[in-house]
Amino acid sequence: MKFNAHLTIARSEGEARARLAATGCTPEGMARMAPKLRHYAIKLEGVSSPTANILKQEMLSLGGEAAILREALVEPKARGNVILMGTVRQLRDLARKLKPQPFGLKALGEDLPRLLENAERTDFVIPTRKGELVMKERPLLMGIVNVTPDSFYDGGRFAETEAAVDQVFKLAAEGADLIDVGGESTRPGAEPIPVAEELRRVIPVIEATAEELSQPISIDTRKAEVAREALQAGAAMVNDVSALGYDPDLAQVAAEAKAPLILMHIQGTPKDMQQDPHYDDLFGEIIAFLRERIERATAAGVAEEMILVDPGIGFGKTAAHNLELIRDLWRLRSLGRPIVLGHSNKSFIGKVLNVGKDERAEGSAAAAVAGVLAGAHILRVHDVKYHRRFVEMAAAIRAGCMLDE
Repeated sequence: MKFNAHLTIARSEGEARARLAATGCTPEGMARMAPKLRHYAIKLEGVSSPTANILKQEMLSLGGEAAILREALVEPKARGNVILMGTVRQLRDLARKLKPQPFGLKALGEDLPRLLENAERTDFVIPTRKGELVMKERPLLMGIVNVTPDSFYDGGRFAETEAAVDQVFKLAAEGADLIDVGGESTRPGAEPIPVAEELRRVIPVIEATAEELSQPISIDTRKAEVAREALQAGAAMVNDVSALGYDPDLAQVAAEAKAPLILMHIQGTPKDMQQDPHYDDLFGEIIAFLRERIERATAAGVAEEMILVDPGIGFGKTAAHNLELIRDLWRLRSLGRPIVLGHSNKSFIGKVLNVGKDERAEGSAAAAVAGVLAGAHILRVHDVKYHRRFVEMAAAIRAGCMLDE
């Protein structure tokens, strides 16, 4: 082929500069062209016809493109979705041009630069009472300890305090970066349990392990009172599978303790979430849900930099939904927060491989690798030792280099 023509891509500002440097262009040229080497498609929802037409014309004038509703050309009251297509440079220029415009475009002009910044951000550092959670090249492993008699995975193997304590220390020794302790099953069909029972299960485990561990303990709960007691007992962060939907007071508890807060998407409740889950736009709806819950949390005093997000694999999702979420996990970068992936041993793996719950290890590892390559920062797993090498290898492939160098 003439001139050995082949494809190249830049996943970040640094990678764009490296590609350009290899051509021998000047530093000034690299600074000018790096934003042109990276491309994004940005979806907007519920856009009016006048707004859509302005966006179309502005993007065309910048050399980009915008897909708009056909009726927007002839029906002034029509509303639809818009997809903006352009380089980072074109989208930044669009944002500047929109700020004096009507029809809500000023707000979009302010939002677009932040969205682009979120899309480019891959590294996070979140402080906890046990030190920092550093999420850069290496994803973190969150070990799961279910102090429940009806866990979907272990069937109650760690329901007693002594067994749960031993499992916490075992996961820590195997290399867990943090431990997630929960006392209420949220498997499909599960009913809520009383606060007193949940406290009876988790508090002794946290009290027996938190001081000795160097890793932070996360309390997996939907209830403010449980979160408060667990944080006082030594837990360092909160993992809420309802994203403040079950108990809004939980946000204030996390805020007062200055504890990191994981907000997970769920459609429905554990009792009914798997009764024919449906989405018109899987990622659009999940991102809108999480964005609104982040706003709830910050309104209650939680610093945005202390929030993590989880797409909720298996929580109101079909097997196909779960597979799409893992494949395109990077789209959650729209939110600008670290991404937690809780895929381990879930039923979609059994459906894909046609295996029972005791034969999902390889499928879990494969999902972990895919999640890392798609941008996961934390992987929530039952078997830390088994997952660690898969995750280390996937992280090195994602980085394209030896991580110890």
